[in-house]
Amino acid sequence: MIKAGIIGATGYAGGELVRLLTAHKEAEIKWYGSRSYIDQKYAQVYQNMFEIVDDKCLDDNMEELANQVDVIFTATPQGFCASMMNDDILSKVKIVDLSADYRIKDVAVYEKWYGIEHKSPQYIEEAVYGLCEINREAVKKARLVANPGCYTTCSILTAYPLVKEGLIDADTLIIDAKSGTSGAGRGAKVPNLYCEVNENIKAYGVASHRHTPEIEEQLGYAAGKSLVLNFTPHLVPMNRGILVTEYAKLKPVQKADGSMGLPSYEEVKAVYDQYYKEEKFVRVLEKGVCPETKWVEGSNYVDVNFVIDERTGRIIMMGALDNLVKGAAGQAVQNMNLLFGFRESEGLELVPMFP
Repeated sequence: MIKAGIIGATGYAGGELVRLLTAHKEAEIKWYGSRSYIDQKYAQVYQNMFEIVDDKCLDDNMEELANQVDVIFTATPQGFCASMMNDDILSKVKIVDLSADYRIKDVAVYEKWYGIEHKSPQYIEEAVYGLCEINREAVKKARLVANPGCYTTCSILTAYPLVKEGLIDADTLIIDAKSGTSGAGRGAKVPNLYCEVNENIKAYGVASHRHTPEIEEQLGYAAGKSLVLNFTPHLVPMNRGILVTEYAKLKPVQKADGSMGLPSYEEVKAVYDQYYKEEKFVRVLEKGVCPETKWVEGSNYVDVNFVIDERTGRIIMMGALDNLVKGAAGQAVQNMNLLFGFRESEGLELVPMFP
């Protein structure tokens, strides 16, 4: 049994970490960190934990926390983890950071897109990008894991096999994404009020959303070159879920008769199956079935599928996940399982909720 500490335990991602780890057979939570609710019972913040969690919220002292636990989850705003990190902490404990502090390898890119100074750039190189389906072996050996963003997890996994195999022209990739309001966090913000969000859908961060360089960097590794793409997120009036629809030009392939033409459905499906057939949490749907957020809600699954548009020579790729589970806390637990040699799906075998 390992001991876990959570800093930012009262945010939405932190609350989801508590829910998942409470049912984990190999871990117990020893520290519910929350600067806003110090000394208040956790179950008073999240009443769903009444008679399940009796602990009080503690502060965000990572130095002290590192002496008490085996793994620290930082479900905190950008900049916090980087400002706290030092050699002493990393010598004692594994870190799974749910912020963007160590996701982007170029510190100048991070500082440009997030608008803050990085306080510990010396750890960026060793941090492992914790997209388990792609970096599984590297995660196992890490001491600092950069847990991917929600939009990025869905966007990357949806396109990754085709980018990696060169079936699409990655420079033509356009990503249209939609998210529920929990992706904006639990803090009180006027644009997230019920009357602002209900009966409405809007684009935001157009040509400027900070997950863009993260997607470009990771898909760039797959493509073997630098990528520049369009990513446009939208806010929709639901609690959870992300749906991405991605468009790209297909590259012609050689056919059996020697001619060149668009790859067939069967050829594209074979590539997705090659990458994801053995993956517990990525489900490649049957032909003609489009991913929907309601079929992954409350689970660690990502549903993906595609349609080939022969008229335009493009492929439309689609993906759906729960932004608080596979898009945040579930992925963090999946990373923890890899770090400590547990069964990767431990604590995550959650059947999607419906309705």
